[in-house]
Amino acid sequence: MTRRLVKKLVVIKKKRGGRDNKGRISVRHQGGEHKQYTRLIDWKRSKKDIAGKVTAIEYDPNRNADIALIFYPDGDKRYIVAPDGLKIGSEIIAGEKAPAKLGNCLILKNIPVGVAIHNLEIVPGKGAQMVRGAGNSALIQSKEEKRVKVSLPSGETRWFSSLCCATIGQVGNVNYLYKKFRKAGDKRRRGIRPTVRGVAQHPKSHPHGGGEGRSPIGMKSPKTPWGKRTLGKRTRKRKKYSDRLIIKRRK
Repeated sequence: MTRRLVKKLVVIKKKRGGRDNKGRISVRHQGGEHKQYTRLIDWKRSKKDIAGKVTAIEYDPNRNADIALIFYPDGDKRYIVAPDGLKIGSEIIAGEKAPAKLGNCLILKNIPVGVAIHNLEIVPGKGAQMVRGAGNSALIQSKEEKRVKVSLPSGETRWFSSLCCATIGQVGNVNYLYKKFRKAGDKRRRGIRPTVRGVAQHPKSHPHGGGEGRSPIGMKSPKTPWGKRTLGKRTRKRKKYSDRLIIKRRK
């Protein structure tokens, strides 16, 4: 039996097919895809100190994690990313003094050291921005008066404000990584178009193209179709505020 969508919590996802506002390809390997509804997720968990009941765990076509539908006593309904182990009928709450229990959202300074978290804020009050993918979780390593040291799933360790919010637990759908696409059409329905190797292309289309038969890239560094270096070259722009909070980079 399929559950009817909550109309207030869904909007039709606009297809862009990797094109910009002028109709030109700005992101390669995108196009097609099945019609989908975007589920509006409550990233801010703005219903403070009001307990909600989990009424359904649902599939979301726009993300690899499952989502949970929460009913509140005042009749309000909201979607959240479902943590692993959350059951239908469970009660969850968001607030500064909420207990450190699965699915609850509270500020970092009130979460015990060593507890797994997800849906982590970077700026207090902005809403969850990090650790939102299936099977991911971050770990609180230590706490100071105004900041908390968190180990992220990428291997990076950095400081966060102790007033940033996070949700207790690991993101659900842990076995997503082991899912296999059965046929080419599975990817096309998700909007993923074929990727052609650079060495198989014409020399005018790609720096790796051309030559008689199969030919290696050569002595120079691998490049993008536009001639920019790829492997080994750092592309991250310096962020004045964020860089000073990073203790250990992911590499």
